[in-house]
Amino acid sequence: MAKKEFKAESKRLLDIMINSIYSQKEVFLRELISNASDAIDKMYYQALTDDSMTFHKDDYYIEVIPNKEERTLTVKDTGIGMTEEELETNLGVIAKSGSLAFRKENEIEDGHDIIGQFGVGFYAAFMVADKVTVKTRSLSSEQAYKWESTGADGYAIEKDDKEDIGTEIILNLKENTDDEDYDQFLEEHRLQTIIKKYSDFIRYPIKMTVTKSKPQDEDSDEYVEYQEEETVNSMVPIWRKNKEELTDEDYENFYKEKHYGFDKPLKYIHTKVDGTIRYNAILYIPENAPFDYYSPEYEKGLELYSNGILIMEKSPELLPDYFSFVKGMVDSEDLSLNISREMLQHDRQLKLIEKNITKKIKQELKKLLRNERETYEKFYDAFGRQLKFGVYNNFGANKETLKDLLLFYSSTEKKLVSLHEYVARMPEEQKYIYYAAGESNERIEKLPQTELVADKGYEILYFTDEVDEFAIKMLNEYEGKEFRSVSSGDLGIDTEEENQKAKEEENEHQDMFVKMKEILSGKVSDVKVSKRLKSHPVCLSTEGEISLEMEKVINAMPNNQQIQADKVLEMNIDHDVYHSLKAAFDKDEETFKLYTNLLYNQALLIEGLPVNDPVEFTNDICKVMI
Repeated sequence: MAKKEFKAESKRLLDIMINSIYSQKEVFLRELISNASDAIDKMYYQALTDDSMTFHKDDYYIEVIPNKEERTLTVKDTGIGMTEEELETNLGVIAKSGSLAFRKENEIEDGHDIIGQFGVGFYAAFMVADKVTVKTRSLSSEQAYKWESTGADGYAIEKDDKEDIGTEIILNLKENTDDEDYDQFLEEHRLQTIIKKYSDFIRYPIKMTVTKSKPQDEDSDEYVEYQEEETVNSMVPIWRKNKEELTDEDYENFYKEKHYGFDKPLKYIHTKVDGTIRYNAILYIPENAPFDYYSPEYEKGLELYSNGILIMEKSPELLPDYFSFVKGMVDSEDLSLNISREMLQHDRQLKLIEKNITKKIKQELKKLLRNERETYEKFYDAFGRQLKFGVYNNFGANKETLKDLLLFYSSTEKKLVSLHEYVARMPEEQKYIYYAAGESNERIEKLPQTELVADKGYEILYFTDEVDEFAIKMLNEYEGKEFRSVSSGDLGIDTEEENQKAKEEENEHQDMFVKMKEILSGKVSDVKVSKRLKSHPVCLSTEGEISLEMEKVINAMPNNQQIQADKVLEMNIDHDVYHSLKAAFDKDEETFKLYTNLLYNQALLIEGLPVNDPVEFTNDICKVMI
């Protein structure tokens, strides 16, 4: 058998491909099965264009044959086969694909899919084999041929006695090493697992002879083994079936089979797109967040198929981060793939699919919110934080997409409400969307700062997630209404008359407030009369962009970043405590200082902020009690 050398560039490419293109060696089987499927596709197309041929689908299959004794693995098909010239052309030059040429020569229209256009997958066999033999007989030839190669050194082609039309690829597996177990590719169960993982939806049967066991007889507890040929793949993917034929149970079973989650999905979306790019997708909104969802270890992504062949188990490019909870798959025949099916070109096609999927998910979530409120709230309980983070992230680039999906607890409704629902029932005179931030609804409800807004009959949204206020600051407004914290300096509630009265009162007590500000130097930026307090003696408000809750969140982060909100100590001059403070100011400087520090620390505790010196604070309380 005369050996021929690969071309120089092909040698280099083969070496690179064997050693680095594929991240997992098991994908060699996916490549060989895909090529076998192509060969049968070509036979089918030939039958469509040749009246003398009849295509009986039952006659066409792919067979995987492990032989442990000889340490060979054979992939056999009943496809169109190759002539000597085609062997030379297709297997003599790396990256030459007979399938792409076949499509062009026959002007095959979209819909007749030829997987092999992706190129060099055949050579993935050399990752696991030190010798590859191809026996083939073409539909158009009486003579069969054999191609054989031990890798980059070259190949040889000679005549063969194969009688059936089709191709057999025989891999002589490499010897095991300390790092690599090549015997695994001779194990029935391992081969079945790989086939199910990557090639389950190949449209032709993939057959294997498998070992089974059965009782020796009806009354015996002993089992005997026997062998039986089985079709390993399911062939018809659920996403290519007519939606009308499928039930909720079918979709739920697919969710379980693909191990998308251990829960039951709240919602599934089955979509088919025929346009600039064509794809089928089945998407799921899970009921529960995975245990690691809000951790750096969580990997987002949908399964990506091309013509039913698994390309990537998790393709992160298909989902925006804010919808990273979505599970499922996408199958497209239009993807541009380069030398390896694992190395996607991040091109316009993927971006277009991602854009369409994002739009579809948003539509379905809005529909769920509108029509199945209880289900949506269940979803929001698990993943609402991610939506809010999506509003805040990337400087608010996605806020328009997500703002209508947000829910917050309402002080008046005592349940979750959307921003649209809040704005729709705002009184005409109300200027702002009011919110209060805190650790829990119960804590927020007791905040002194909520008194005035609540007395006016205005609804307050409760922010209990760390990200809430950051997201709202990024959103800034909704339907023309700005957001305003109940702790902000200006609530936009007071009349001109009330403002004038407060100014006069402040002037009246100015000397005392200046002294308090001096005592609390570095702790507060101002001390003033409160217009918001009714029953409480004191509270903190803020000036500027950083709120009290934001200060807590940022200072609790592990990066040791410390910030301070511009705090304003507000006094309720109608409260009995204030009268005691005023009396101390007039008569006893030390007692006045003691009261001032106590009131400031009391305001901190109400907000859930730490007091600066707990020992000093407890000593101050003791002084009051003595």
